[in-house]
Amino acid sequence: MTAISVSGLTVSYNGSPAVDGVDLDVAAGEWVALVGPNGAGKTTLLRAVAGAVGYRGSVRVGGDEVSGLPPRRRARRVAVVPQQPVMPEGLTVVEYVVLGRTPHLGYWAVEGEADVAAAREALERLDAADLASRRLGRLSGGEWQRVVLARSLTQRSPVLLLDEPTAALDIGHQQQVLDLVDSLRRDDGIAVLSALHDLTMAGQYADRLVLMDAGRVVIDGPPERVLTPEALGRFSGARVQVLRGPAGEVIVLPKRSGVTPD
Repeated sequence: MTAISVSGLTVSYNGSPAVDGVDLDVAAGEWVALVGPNGAGKTTLLRAVAGAVGYRGSVRVGGDEVSGLPPRRRARRVAVVPQQPVMPEGLTVVEYVVLGRTPHLGYWAVEGEADVAAAREALERLDAADLASRRLGRLSGGEWQRVVLARSLTQRSPVLLLDEPTAALDIGHQQQVLDLVDSLRRDDGIAVLSALHDLTMAGQYADRLVLMDAGRVVIDGPPERVLTPEALGRFSGARVQVLRGPAGEVIVLPKRSGVTPD
């Protein structure tokens, strides 16, 4: 079943297209990763799917046009982990994470024990249970990244959008977060659309990669088709060597220029 359907999507800022005529489908339980250089349009595409920016064309989530969904209904369908979330410093971690349950409550309802339990479960799964009583203003970058993801998991929406979810994390917590997202989409059928700079991580976790450049999709396919020295050199200006790991996974290594043998 198609969870996200994007057709002819164009988003412009000051008359200049940031995303230009993009077509993209993501199935339930599928993980699609957007890759490409800075300014390629990855974040803008995610914002359009989230209904956070005006667009031309069509963006459908669960069969309905995103722009026509009221905010609460949209939030029940799409959970977002942005690059720079708004985090009120005075809230405790558990108070912030439980806000993920808001779209599922009535207008005058308050969070109950089940909602708090869902928030604590999400923190536990992200190895962040010990942060529950800490104020948001006292978190490190890696800690708040896990807390933001915990809030999105508490939302329990069938579509998860991730904009560089591991940027502030050490390698161990990067793997922990991506493993958790992978288990959610496999076990719960969540559709995942993410922007990732780490090409090796993207190639190991995503089913498909979508390479963007200048607001357009230039290659859409499995990691071994997208992550080639030729494609990355042409569209990202990167010098890389592409290797295969023991299980056949793609490994992308940067190549330093100007190095000569002794």
